[in-house]
Amino acid sequence: MGEFLTAFSQQTFLQTALVAGLLASIGTGVVGAFVVVKRLTFLAGGIAHSVLGGMGAAVYFGFDPFLGALGAAILSALLIGWVRLAWQAQEDTLIGALWAIGMAIGILFIAKTPGYTSDLMSYLFGNILLVPTRELWFMAALDLLLLTVIGLFYRQLLAVSFDEEFARLRGVHVTLHYLLLLVLVAVTVVLLIQVVGLILVMALLTLPAAVAGHYVQSLGAMMVLATLLSALLTSLGLTLAYGPDLPVGPTIILLAGALYLVSALLSRFLAQRRARRVTSDPNRQGG
Repeated sequence: MGEFLTAFSQQTFLQTALVAGLLASIGTGVVGAFVVVKRLTFLAGGIAHSVLGGMGAAVYFGFDPFLGALGAAILSALLIGWVRLAWQAQEDTLIGALWAIGMAIGILFIAKTPGYTSDLMSYLFGNILLVPTRELWFMAALDLLLLTVIGLFYRQLLAVSFDEEFARLRGVHVTLHYLLLLVLVAVTVVLLIQVVGLILVMALLTLPAAVAGHYVQSLGAMMVLATLLSALLTSLGLTLAYGPDLPVGPTIILLAGALYLVSALLSRFLAQRRARRVTSDPNRQGG
């Protein structure tokens, strides 16, 4: 810890990495709560992995790969949403196909880029230590976009997430807001690519929110707690990885996975303990 703090006070790239992790945590907590509640993990995985196609095309044509990622993510979200709504009987197969096709296209574009020397592994597994300062503004803009849209349409997204039929009866345009939710997931995926990469993005998107869901009941509280947990995990992962020179992205995911497992066991133990108390107390049973 002391070694990291000394280096952190002197090295700009570590300060940038910490800010990048904190910015990514905002999207992780806010949108991750919707992903967990709505059970969108598989759909979000399809969006995440198809993003590589946009990144590869952007590199090939000389554009910023993360602008390509944003375009591909939004396009994939709309396409996957349409597949889910129109082809429910074959949903898993079609989304799996889009998942594979997107990654294959990206790898082919990157392989054919003349003189391209960047490491493909940085896209697949992320490298928070190499985030340039200018990308922080890009990430901050995406966070602002997420918070603005969710603030404007929170009630509609909440209704669609918990009960589509009830939302439809209340006059909510379910299809429109469902697709909007997937677009928000797409933007969050792009936020997380630089922190943990395409392969590990789903873990960071879902695990902090899943842990928060063990202890809070409302979606708003779940968002706040998931954001704080994600910020803690990214900061702690960066700190622990520095000394032994470990990859930061996988370190963050291991911490998130360990936290989820401990939390799941703890919440199950507490639930069983409460159930035993209710069973053994006749006054509570009667009330």
